[in-house]
Amino acid sequence: MKLTALPFKLSFKPSFKRLALLAATTAVCGTALAQSAICYNCPPEWADWGTQIKAIKADTGITVPPDNKNSGQSLAQLVAEKASPVADVTYLGVTFAIQAQKDGVVAAYKPANWDQIPAGLKDPKGEWVTIHSGTLGFMVNKAALGGKPVPQSWADLLKPEYKGLVGYLDPASAFVGYVGAVAVNQAMGGTLDNFQPAIDYFKKLQKNEPIVPKQTSYARLLSGEIGILLDYDFNAYRARYKDKADVDFVIPKEGTVVMPYVMSLVNKAPHTDNGKKVLDYVLSDKGQSIWANAYLRPVRDVALPKEVAGHFLPASEYARATSVDYQKMADVQKGFSTRYLREVR
Repeated sequence: MKLTALPFKLSFKPSFKRLALLAATTAVCGTALAQSAICYNCPPEWADWGTQIKAIKADTGITVPPDNKNSGQSLAQLVAEKASPVADVTYLGVTFAIQAQKDGVVAAYKPANWDQIPAGLKDPKGEWVTIHSGTLGFMVNKAALGGKPVPQSWADLLKPEYKGLVGYLDPASAFVGYVGAVAVNQAMGGTLDNFQPAIDYFKKLQKNEPIVPKQTSYARLLSGEIGILLDYDFNAYRARYKDKADVDFVIPKEGTVVMPYVMSLVNKAPHTDNGKKVLDYVLSDKGQSIWANAYLRPVRDVALPKEVAGHFLPASEYARATSVDYQKMADVQKGFSTRYLREVR
């Protein structure tokens, strides 16, 4: 077969202008990467990460792209990328951080103000450190209830009148979902060695056709798609006092738990220095004040602004919220997740 010559010449010689443009683009991209820090699980709608990310950029020049993973998804990706990490830092529920430590995907770093953080809220080597904490309860969109009373107890959520209104994040994937399971388990008389009460509770709750997303569902609660969400006080107060939504926060009568959220430097992070600066910033006076203004409990002894403190439920309500053995909670998490997926979902 005879090949016909092309009617034009193909030239692969790049022009000087093209080379200059390529070099300039590469330099810009390189500069952008040099001034960034990738954070897994820093969603702008959760815990007012949006404000924190803007402040980090304004004060340090480091861009932290928002990321909507949950704790479980973040850990899974960190493990998958262990040989060639993408993230520089990660934000996790404490039990996932303890597992990340076991998996060797986080590195030791003691950020600024390390000595001001209580011993029980940080890894001694610095492989994770608490930045703030929250109390789990019911975040309730009163308008979405259609005149039904605001539930006041775990038992209330099982009533037929709340069918289709209750939401909770997947306990086998999202940390806040697992916290909800621990909270209801303790409230129903269980222990970290016995999750049967929680399994029984979730089985009963299935009759009310709950909504079980994997990602933070703040917007879905505000829109009324979910009427009652198992979530933290800080998200409920933000909805009520900043977003002016008709939202209540309820600490259930049977009790609940207080839970720390932590950050870690990723092992062999591509931008280690930037990651360290981000950790320093969130534990600085300004970083901690941003959390306080978002109704979170800063890990450092930073006073809540009066207007913020005045929005919290009375101390008598918070007396029903307790801490747990976080190491033990981490140790039994996989076993609970397996049972939940097998027996409930």
